[in-house]
Amino acid sequence: MSLPRQVLPAGFHLITRRCTQRQYIFRPDAQTNNNIVYCLAEAARRFGIDVLLTVFESNHHHTLIFDRHGRYPEFLQHFHKMLARCQNALRRRWENLWSSDAPCVTRLLDRATVIAKLIYAASNPVKDGLVERATQWPGVNAYRELLSGRPLTATRPRHFFRDRGVMPAEVSLSLSIPAELGDPDDVIAEVEAGVREIEEERRRLRAATGARVLGRRAILAQRWFDAPTDLTPFSRPAFASLGLVGAGVRTRSA
Repeated sequence: MSLPRQVLPAGFHLITRRCTQRQYIFRPDAQTNNNIVYCLAEAARRFGIDVLLTVFESNHHHTLIFDRHGRYPEFLQHFHKMLARCQNALRRRWENLWSSDAPCVTRLLDRATVIAKLIYAASNPVKDGLVERATQWPGVNAYRELLSGRPLTATRPRHFFRDRGVMPAEVSLSLSIPAELGDPDDVIAEVEAGVREIEEERRRLRAATGARVLGRRAILAQRWFDAPTDLTPFSRPAFASLGLVGAGVRTRSA
């Protein structure tokens, strides 16, 4: 049994969760991308959650939220349950979709940490050697919508939800930069600058080592039941703060 967590309103959180056996169950395709956006947007609206950014790689996701009303446990339970059931129906599988580990929920204690985690999440496909630019990821990476200001939209997945059911026929999710972070344009500019810095750093590293990105075509050709062969450690911090490092607050990348 996991230890109890303090749930307070008006908190920023980075949510991370892996698929079982690190399988590529969310390998990008049109239906998968639609499933993700639909379930996330519906859950966020249901529980009053502000979504700052979400990035789904093939076997895990990073989603940053602002929990204005202290309801993120309900949001997480509903979102992960509905997405797992919907995606399992698409893949014609019956076992657990998510890893047996509980979701990693890291409370972000200051503005600088929120910005750093936004950059971390948006650039994840670049750091993982999948694409050259964050906007080239063929799956769900709401970084594109963060820059453009356009909402994410999705239609009710017909392979799972009933046409005459209570779930909405269409959903829309506008990314939110809460006033607690300051001017939204300043936040987006900082995130964009940070992502560009990581993209350039990785470009220089590839030039020096001869490494190449996997690329869009190879990503889309992966089988959803495959998984990476390397063993990657997974840290699970409960809190993160750049501003309080000197005060002894333990911080680790999620």
